[in-house]
Amino acid sequence: MKAIQIDEFGDADVLRIAESPEPVLRPADLLVRVRAAGVNRADLTQRRGGYGRADFGDSTIMGLEVAGEVIAIGPEAAGFALGDRVMAVTGGGGYAEIARIDHRMAMPVPPNLSFIQAAAIPEVFITAHEALFHLADLQPGESVLIHAASGGVGSAAVQLAHAAGARVLATAQAGKLDRVRELGADIAIDHRNQDFAEVAAKETDGRGLDVIIDFIGAPYIERNIRSLAAGGRLIQVGLMGGGEAKIPLEIILFRHIRIIGTVMKSRTAAVKHAMTRRFRERWYEALSTGALSPVIDSVFPMADAAGAHRRMESGDAFGKIILSAAQ
Repeated sequence: MKAIQIDEFGDADVLRIAESPEPVLRPADLLVRVRAAGVNRADLTQRRGGYGRADFGDSTIMGLEVAGEVIAIGPEAAGFALGDRVMAVTGGGGYAEIARIDHRMAMPVPPNLSFIQAAAIPEVFITAHEALFHLADLQPGESVLIHAASGGVGSAAVQLAHAAGARVLATAQAGKLDRVRELGADIAIDHRNQDFAEVAAKETDGRGLDVIIDFIGAPYIERNIRSLAAGGRLIQVGLMGGGEAKIPLEIILFRHIRIIGTVMKSRTAAVKHAMTRRFRERWYEALSTGALSPVIDSVFPMADAAGAHRRMESGDAFGKIILSAAQ
């Protein structure tokens, strides 16, 4: 099969398409003919050598989410038939013609969605649901600030929080604020020209926010903590701005604040299975009716994975970048 490979770590130009062995079917697996694959920031980190090795999980081929057709089923895999359209988080190997997925990570593609749309769902929507509801326990009527709301996880989180009845504040670039509002944000904040902490204080009458979902890290951590109400929860999903920071411990103590980190890529298989199940049980119907929609920024041919990576690195994207492997 053809797959995207790297011979050395580096910039986007190290990505190349080449022949690769097909993945071996294990008892609990499905093999899927990939029609589309999502691009994630973890792919960029892997390409640059941020994990210290070419593989991080099941495969030396990058790619953490796919949509396609089932072409083989392991003897312990249940709930799927040959030819089924599925979408799934993978343990690596998504940038290829054929991907191997644990059947417990797979979901049927809703009939109203294309493979391109389906490939934009698994990683970001499951991550957003886990952060907002399983970890932060966001409740209707609570306030939540979602940083980087124009990204894949951020745009999914805005939709989910709005659908759950929360009051949503969201940060993004000035030119993306209208689209963030269209996704369901009540207050859209220009992260370059407005201080989100000041906006949060004003919009909550000084009480503070119940939940913050953050992907930035060090540059935001102190203001995030100071912006939380008593009993507030900060869910740290990424570290795009770095991981070394000053933390006001006295506020954490006296306001009884919880800080929880989460990275799907490093979770155990059992935890990932549970994350997928929780998301599917709560939100699959909303995807099937169109109440929730994946946000697609752009689509690149699989052979131009380098172009897709450059698009993500530009910072101009809104929503998901997808690789199309359709024949």
